[in-house]
Amino acid sequence: MGKGQLHRTVGLVIAAIAGTAAAILWAAVASDGPAQADGPPHGFILGVWNVLYSTNAPGARILGAAVALAVLLAAGVALLERRITTRSRRSANVRIAPLAPKIVMAATRGVYAGPVTVTVLIPAHNEEVSLPSTIASLRAQSHSPDRIIVVADNCTDSTVDLARDAGVEVYESVDNTKKKAGALNQVLKRVLPTLGANDIVMVMDADTQLDDGFLDAAVNRFVDDRALMAVGGLFYGEEGHGVLGQFQRNEYLRYGREIKRRRGRVFVLTGTASLFRPVALRTIAEQRGKSIPGTRGDVYDTAALTEDNELTIALKSLGALMISPTACTVVTELMPTWSTLWAQRLRWQRGALENIGAYGVTSQTTRYWVQQLGIGYGVIALSAYLLLIFLMVFSLDVWIWFPFWLGLGGVFMIERVSTVWKGGWRARILALTLFPELFFDMFLNIVYIKGIIDISLGRTANWKHVTHTNAAQAVKESA
Repeated sequence: MGKGQLHRTVGLVIAAIAGTAAAILWAAVASDGPAQADGPPHGFILGVWNVLYSTNAPGARILGAAVALAVLLAAGVALLERRITTRSRRSANVRIAPLAPKIVMAATRGVYAGPVTVTVLIPAHNEEVSLPSTIASLRAQSHSPDRIIVVADNCTDSTVDLARDAGVEVYESVDNTKKKAGALNQVLKRVLPTLGANDIVMVMDADTQLDDGFLDAAVNRFVDDRALMAVGGLFYGEEGHGVLGQFQRNEYLRYGREIKRRRGRVFVLTGTASLFRPVALRTIAEQRGKSIPGTRGDVYDTAALTEDNELTIALKSLGALMISPTACTVVTELMPTWSTLWAQRLRWQRGALENIGAYGVTSQTTRYWVQQLGIGYGVIALSAYLLLIFLMVFSLDVWIWFPFWLGLGGVFMIERVSTVWKGGWRARILALTLFPELFFDMFLNIVYIKGIIDISLGRTANWKHVTHTNAAQAVKESA
C-alpha cells in the first residue's frame, strides 16, 4: 500500500499481521508433540517446603526457532534502519529529500549565517500553574534563549498576565479551533520569515522544566554540524502521584535508556522540548500537500492528534538529520489519575496509528510500522501469559512450579530492575515486584486495543487537555 491508502484500515492491518504471527507460533508449539503424561515430582526447598515441580519445557527445536527468529527480526530491523539512514544521508535528490545532509552541506558550504540564536515558543492553554516554572527554567540556563514567546491559545485564566509580568513576549491566537498545532502555525507564520539560517526555533510545553545545560548542549550540536536539522530532548517524570507516578517514571526511564543505546537516534522529537532550524520548518510548510500530508503553508498538520510524532515523520520523510543528545534532558508532567492517563495514552496511540496510516508504508515509516506490530504481538503474548497463570491458579488444587519458566522470569526481572536502576530505590522495588508493572503494561495494552478499535470504526478522536490546579491534585478534562 502507498501513501494515504491505509487510514481506517491501519488498525486492522496491524491486528491481522500480529495475530497471524502469534497463530503461527502457537501452531509451531502445538506441533512439538504431546506433553509428558507423568505427574509432577515432589521436591523440598531448604529441606522444609514440600513443592511440586514440572521439568517440562519447550523442545530444543522450538527454543532454537524462537531464538533464531527473535535475533533475525532484531538484526533485520537494525540493519534496515541503518541502511535507510545511510541512504538518506547520501541522497542528492532535492525533490525527494530536500533536507538530506549532503544537500544541506552543499548549499551552506562557505556561508557564515551568523551566531546561533534561540527563539523559544511555549504553547499554553490555561497553564497559569506550571508556566512560571517553565519560564524560570529557561532563564536559569547557562546559555540563555534570545527570545521567549508564550503562545496563549484561548486562555481563560491568568496565563497571559503571568507571562507579561515575567517579561516575556506573548502571542495570543486568533479564532483558533485547531488546538496546539493551530496556535503554533499562526505564530510560526509570523516568526519564521524574520529568522536567519542559524536562528534556531525551540518549541516546548508549558508544563516542562529544562535541566541546566540543555540549551548549551543543543546549541553546540547545531554549531558543530550545519547539516543537523533538529535536536530533541530526553524526558523523565516529575516527582509525586504515588504508585501511578512511579509506573510512568519507570516507563520514561526505559525510553531514555533505549534512546541512549541508539546513540541519540531520534524516534520521536518530543513535544516537551525540541529545537529546529528554520529551513527545516519552512521546507515542511512548503511540502505539505505535496510529498507529505497536510495543508500547504502549515508547519504542523492540524489533522494529527500527536503533532510531535507527525512532525518527526515529516522531517524524516524529507531526509532531515536529527538527534536526541544525552545532555538534553527535561522534567515533564505525569498524569495524576488513571482517567487522565487513559486519555493521554489513547491520544498518543490513536495519533501514532493515524500518522503511519497517513504516510503509508515507506522506507522512513518502516521503523514505526515494526513498532506497532511489536506492540500488537506483545498484547497477545502478555494477555496469554496472564490468562494461563489465572487458569492455573483457579483450576489446580496445588501450585506446580516450572523451573524453566521461573528461570526465564528471573532473567526478565533482572532486565526490568537494571533498566530503571538510575531511578532510585522506589523504581527498583517496583520493578522487582514484577507483576504490578505487568498489570500496568496490560492497562497500556487495553489502551492500544481501544485505539485500534476506534480507528477501525472511524470514531472521532478527541484531543483532551489536563488543566493543572494550585492543589496540584485535581484535574479537569475538556475536549
